[in-house]
Amino acid sequence: MFLSVKEMELRKIRFDETFEPGQIDFSGEEIEQSSPLKATGVAALLAHSEGEIRVEGRYTVEMTATCDRCLGTARFPLDAGFDLYYRPVSDIAKEEEVGIDEGEAEIGFYEDGGLDLKDILREQVLLLLPMQRVCSESCQGICPVCGRNRNEAGCDCKTESQSDRWKALGNLEIQ
Repeated sequence: MFLSVKEMELRKIRFDETFEPGQIDFSGEEIEQSSPLKATGVAALLAHSEGEIRVEGRYTVEMTATCDRCLGTARFPLDAGFDLYYRPVSDIAKEEEVGIDEGEAEIGFYEDGGLDLKDILREQVLLLLPMQRVCSESCQGICPVCGRNRNEAGCDCKTESQSDRWKALGNLEIQ
């Protein structure tokens, strides 16, 4: 859905959209959308501004990824709101460096007369997902010796350090 500035000049744009898996491109991010993404909200042109847009809403979706510890499936049910501000890309100074304050760091930019709702939602989903994606906080991962998933079955493998490079630190006295 395209959120057009021309249309916002006339009225607010309300949206209540459902995006099936595959409609929003998450390729290259090592995640998959496993349920429909439902988004509701409103986009409006701010009064007394030079094309500044406010988009606020809420979305729900379930994403899946490979667990970073055990390589199993990690599920991430997301339910979050967003309140975003955008300015035309023409507001950016072209030739000189410009310092920005903390409030301006929270503003995005748009071009071509508006914003694509899919792009906004993709960004919000990626920002909400954790950097380390694990199936659970108690995930024990994979044994480095036998390769067994420690969540499914225990193993009696011993992992001994072969390196003596830190041994000298053990002899230091703390004063």
